Amino acid sequence: MNRYANALILTACFLFSHSSLIFAAQFFERNGLAIDGHDPVAYFTEQKPVKGSPAFRVEFEGATFQFASAAHRDSFVADPSKFVPQYGGYCAYGMARGYKAKIDPAAFTVVSNKLYLNYSDAVRSRWLADVPGYIQKADANWPEVQKSIKVQE
Repeated sequence: MNRYANALILTACFLFSHSSLIFAAQFFERNGLAIDGHDPVAYFTEQKPVKGSPAFRVEFEGATFQFASAAHRDSFVADPSKFVPQYGGYCAYGMARGYKAKIDPAAFTVVSNKLYLNYSDAVRSRWLADVPGYIQKADANWPEVQKSIKVQE
């Protein structure tokens, strides 16, 4: 092999082994778990955050989701798009403002059968002041912002 072929192979190996440096995470995770280990289905069935169990885990688009029961896990597997949080589980208000931010699983809203998470209860209060407007802005921002690897504290 010539040196150009070797360089190409080495570059490809580096990029493949370091793909996390190139592609931003699809879902916000804390401690290796989406929604900090809370059950996404429970937000719809119980209207509150419920901690999931390691016994009921599912990998979806590179993220680990936990569930409170096998029934919730099975509902999620049947139709994940029905239950995953919007904007990859990053703060919906932050997304409306054009950036990724961490979330508090207790600061949530279900609107039109979609789960929106926020950074805190105080941020959720701001979000509630204009939910339709913020959703419109966040929807417009998400395609570009989702590529970013930076997450606001």
